[in-house]
Amino acid sequence: MSVMERLDGVILRHAELAALMASGDLDAGQYADYSREYAELSPVVEKAQELKSLRQELEGLEELLADPETDSEMKELAEAERQDLRDQVPDIEESLRILLLPKDAADEKNAILEIRAGTGGDEAALFAGDLMRMYQRYAEMHGWQTEFLDLSETELGGVKEAALSIAGRGVFARLKFESGVHRVQRVPTTESGGRIHTSAATVAVLPEAEEVDIQIDTSDLRVDTYRASGAGGQHVNKTDSAIRITHLPTGIVVQCQDEKSQHKNRAKAMKVLRARLYDHERQTLDAERAADRKTQVGSGDRSERIRTYNFPQGRVTDHRINLTLHKLDRILAGGELDEVIDLLIAEDQAARLAEVQ
Repeated sequence: MSVMERLDGVILRHAELAALMASGDLDAGQYADYSREYAELSPVVEKAQELKSLRQELEGLEELLADPETDSEMKELAEAERQDLRDQVPDIEESLRILLLPKDAADEKNAILEIRAGTGGDEAALFAGDLMRMYQRYAEMHGWQTEFLDLSETELGGVKEAALSIAGRGVFARLKFESGVHRVQRVPTTESGGRIHTSAATVAVLPEAEEVDIQIDTSDLRVDTYRASGAGGQHVNKTDSAIRITHLPTGIVVQCQDEKSQHKNRAKAMKVLRARLYDHERQTLDAERAADRKTQVGSGDRSERIRTYNFPQGRVTDHRINLTLHKLDRILAGGELDEVIDLLIAEDQAARLAEVQ
């Protein structure tokens, strides 16, 4: 199907949805579904209308230039305007092609962001804490809501592992390329000799799954309770409120000890389990398509080294797109992370456009 055929189909469906919502014959659930679809298609229709208006203007200018009665001064102005409009057409057409690319069904979902300290001992845990705070600040800047699902800290204030729920518009679409191994190069505060160490932390960004997205049979679960403990014996619970859930068919294990209530810990652990099972299904499908997608930006493989944060040189390098920015402090503060994410999204769009052209 050509781009124009797809565009015609979108415009037709958009008009159909508008008529259905105006009919008054829908129940609340149908209206919500149609309204969501209408909102998703609206940017495409608006861009198509912009292109149509521009082409109509061009036709008017062509007629003016072809008219023998048009004086030379008017022709000169019309020629300049025609060239300006012609220069705009490729950008609008490119925007339309991007808008018409198949959407990732999970893009509009909330996300669960997991961070685990990797190689490097205490320094890796301190770096994992830096990353966790970077994403917290980034979420705050975007007006997203965050909630800890699990947090295991070290005595030095580092993070062994953390799971964070992030809710808001388009969260997964913006964060999904953050999955992978993040590496840090710096002199640890615990190092007296002043030598640069390299350590790492792993980030996994999972689309948050609803119960309708993934069905879990309770007979497939083993649930263990244990007594929660904090760093250095802090925040120790006197009751067995911590929860560990094992999904027997896949071997996926999740745990939560963040709440004092066993019921709340279980609910949070199930939230993470649903997300991991949903991600597992998505990864399986992606693996089947991967042979045809050599140009994708990051495979989502948790073992892929994606970024290096070099403190002595104040630089951040994203290895997937060969991007180096000398603004490490501002990126870790969350404020400049958008620059990296925007370029990753653009690279992914370019790769997918190349596949369909």
